[in-house]
Amino acid sequence: MTRFVVDAGVLLHLASTDLEVRNGHQLLAPTLLRSQTLSALHEAVHRGEIPGDVGRERLARVGRMPIRLLGDAVLRRRAWELADRLGWASTYDAEYLALTQLQADAFVTLDPELASSAERLVTVASIEDLL
Repeated sequence: MTRFVVDAGVLLHLASTDLEVRNGHQLLAPTLLRSQTLSALHEAVHRGEIPGDVGRERLARVGRMPIRLLGDAVLRRRAWELADRLGWASTYDAEYLALTQLQADAFVTLDPELASSAERLVTVASIEDLL
């Protein structure tokens, strides 16, 4: 079994398509993922990019995805250290990298800038590797 840490962008992409994660893969994310996906979908509705019912359906689909959410003290300490090391003010992205270091085989993001930073610290996989 391959364990992938996925960010909100990946889950939102999966929720907006018919793509399915291949059996045998386990998805992990920090607990902040719930708030990030909720906010991103609400913002898309607010901007008029998608209708409200579509946003709510995608949120429900994300909620049905088999993903293990983690956020213990060890993860938070590691995220703090990584944010310091990378010179980041925010720890949000660092939580994904910390979780990858602690629990997973690879990190998946659709954000090219984050992927570039992450490559220095963890294995970065593509969304195709999930499918």
